[in-house]
Amino acid sequence: MPEGPSVRKFHHLVSGFVGQQVVKIGGSSKKLNPASFQSLWLQDTQVHGKKLFLRFDPDEETRSPGNNPLSEPLEEGERKEEAGDQKPALESDSQKISDPSSRSPELGAPSGDDGLECLQGDSPAGDAERWLQVSFGLFGSIHVNEFSRAKKANKRGDWRDPIPRLVLHFGSGGFLAIYNCQMSWSSSPVVKPNSDILSEKFHRGQALEALGQAQPVCYTLLDQRYFSGLGNIIKNEALYRAGIHPLALGSLLNPPQLEVLVDHVVEFSADWLQGKFQGRQQHPQIYQKEQCPAGHQVMKEAFGPPGSFQRLTWWCPQCQPRLLPDKPEQGQLSKGVQAPASQNLAL
Repeated sequence: MPEGPSVRKFHHLVSGFVGQQVVKIGGSSKKLNPASFQSLWLQDTQVHGKKLFLRFDPDEETRSPGNNPLSEPLEEGERKEEAGDQKPALESDSQKISDPSSRSPELGAPSGDDGLECLQGDSPAGDAERWLQVSFGLFGSIHVNEFSRAKKANKRGDWRDPIPRLVLHFGSGGFLAIYNCQMSWSSSPVVKPNSDILSEKFHRGQALEALGQAQPVCYTLLDQRYFSGLGNIIKNEALYRAGIHPLALGSLLNPPQLEVLVDHVVEFSADWLQGKFQGRQQHPQIYQKEQCPAGHQVMKEAFGPPGSFQRLTWWCPQCQPRLLPDKPEQGQLSKGVQAPASQNLAL
């Protein structure tokens, strides 16, 4: 699942179409009614954590009651916000794909398409303003005026290009192709800047209080109630940079350690986002590595709350020591300070 920096980049790409009218839609979704988008205008876009929100309004002439193009009943229910994510590799910062014209914009849904599909929510009676919430799957992405291309063969050895879940064509001639996602209609976006790690209104005090709980910090970091937009890559990198073992109980860490951990969360996320706009590839220090920058062997194991999804975690037992429970955690406060070799380590 794309993490906060990637979704912010998607938001930037979509923003270029605000104020334009939808003239045609395509894609593999079987639950989206093409007529529901016809002649709508993309009026706004917002982002919160890993979710993207698009607001569509009908033309002034269609605002009269009983003539709402979005009045078709949709499936009820609301998808629970996930407490974290896991993705196999850093996404590419490039959105450029060669020769988009070789592919038809009107795409069907071939058998074996593994993209997420879900359209939920009731249509507000008489409410012309609608928000489309987009929650991306493991390989979710957005491309502008081009389609994604296969980077490797699938398990059957076929070089099949990914199928977009939704393609929106605009009056300007441009289009958006949205991949591997779940979508739901709502009357307003769910945006809480105080929990968004990339928001200027991110509430550090709330985040520090949450981290101080008597549970492993790697669980808390993926809790989107306090660290919206934080995913498995940011989790692993922030913990390594702070020198904290992923299973360290937050209640055993001292305030300076928690402060440093939050600092690394914010700094790594901001640097990742800046790199995306600059076309610079992010280079992780611990995520999916066999050795840490200091040359130590890296451990890998799946951690998660009991009964919940277990996420792969990489850590260095020497740079991120875990002491016995009756002793305070003494992980390094920066990568420039190494833990003493005499410490009693536990993996």
